[in-house]
Amino acid sequence: MHAKSIMVWGTSSGAGKSWLATALCRWAARRGFDVAPFKAQNMSNNARVVPGLDGGFGEIGAAQYFQAVAARVAPSVDMNPVLLKPEGDTASQVVLQGRAERTLSRLAWRERSTQLAVAARESFMRLAQRHAFLVIEGAGSPAEINLAEHDYVNLGVARWARDAGELQSLLVTDIDRGGAFAHLYGTWALLPRDLQHTLAGFVLNKFRGDARLLPPGPQQLQQLTGMPLAGVLPLRRDHGLPEEDGVFDDRRVATGVDVRWRIAVIATPHISNLDEFQPLRQIPGMRLDWARTAGELEGAHWIVLPGSKQVSGDLAWLRAQGLDVAIRRYAMAGGAVLGICGGLQMLGRTLSDPEGVDGERHDQRPGLDLLPLATHYAGTKRVVPTVANFGGANGTWASLNGVTASGYEIRHGATQPVADCAAVLHDAHGMPIGWQAGSVLGVYAHGLFESADVLRALFGTDAPVLERSLDLLADLLDEHFDAALLRRLFTRSPR
Repeated sequence: MHAKSIMVWGTSSGAGKSWLATALCRWAARRGFDVAPFKAQNMSNNARVVPGLDGGFGEIGAAQYFQAVAARVAPSVDMNPVLLKPEGDTASQVVLQGRAERTLSRLAWRERSTQLAVAARESFMRLAQRHAFLVIEGAGSPAEINLAEHDYVNLGVARWARDAGELQSLLVTDIDRGGAFAHLYGTWALLPRDLQHTLAGFVLNKFRGDARLLPPGPQQLQQLTGMPLAGVLPLRRDHGLPEEDGVFDDRRVATGVDVRWRIAVIATPHISNLDEFQPLRQIPGMRLDWARTAGELEGAHWIVLPGSKQVSGDLAWLRAQGLDVAIRRYAMAGGAVLGICGGLQMLGRTLSDPEGVDGERHDQRPGLDLLPLATHYAGTKRVVPTVANFGGANGTWASLNGVTASGYEIRHGATQPVADCAAVLHDAHGMPIGWQAGSVLGVYAHGLFESADVLRALFGTDAPVLERSLDLLADLLDEHFDAALLRRLFTRSPR
């Protein structure tokens, strides 16, 4: 018997699809339902390492990883079979069922969509046969009529779900942006007639203000469409989940009254895996800034160079902004600098890319030369979970010695020291994956800030755990959703 599917569509990107899908997964899991997430195609440079189809490992969008955690099921590459990782305004790396596909990455969107849809449907059918319920997240809007012919992510998946079992849908919009009722009505009106009837209700997301001002909007919308308002979800900035699709919150705020730590994360154009910094934003007294100019580094306790989907492009951007000089000056004065993955590679002495894996082909280009490391890019991509062990660190980073933390590696490029440089982080096999020189530390392990031991070692405190954030989302559904409609979504019809 195939799964019943609950599809979450949005009127636009950023409407709240990921947030709502995650909340539905946790709401269902708390009631003992066998539920799993699915998104046919995601576009994001936020990715996580999960078990692959061949016994190895692959990568999926971070949103589906968190949805699997919310659903209390083991994440797999089937939950996000197509991941597009932007490398520029018109180019993306295609990750198909967990593995980067260079040939598909070079094809135009319309040319590759048929092949991608076949693989996505295979993954969907496997999940539908394993679970009683699927919570499916759409992408963008299902009403992009210029793309409808090739839209397997919204319309195609909905038809797979309808034909394989049972489908009900929700349509969510961001009321904080304005125009919410027009967005809902217009999207409903442009939905294909064979899918329009699957809608169970509309959701107003990010609401703040006086709820008494909403009428008669919901009533008139229902008269026009026949669809009820399923829920009005409040704007919550403290829900604890990272932003999706590479969109980050520019608000410069600290948790608590007194700012004890200020960390400046360099917001490069091709920033990746920024979701790993979410725990820092929840530490009392922590201020996390996204820095794009040299002036924004003033007064920082740390500077962080995050992961990058195109290291060479981001290095060029750093130099164009004068950030390279500012970072070097800061480090030479003893300021703490942390590079993670692509950030580590930028901190090195040289980078060589003879095959053009990271961008343009080149034999050797200079890095920031704050770590005596050389990085060489090749076609093989390393995608593995890792257990990282700290030892031999000094100065700013000495408190990490003896700490063991789980993380993950997603990268092209192999790095070797070219001069004396202390290896202070090793994986479970004893291979070095982190080096220190003076106050500068570079690590290949993502996700270290999600370790309570790492946070205690560095800041003497913990951040709220992910489970608490996921339960908060489910609580919001209990409080602000139509309870009867919510129950119907997770009730299977007799067959």
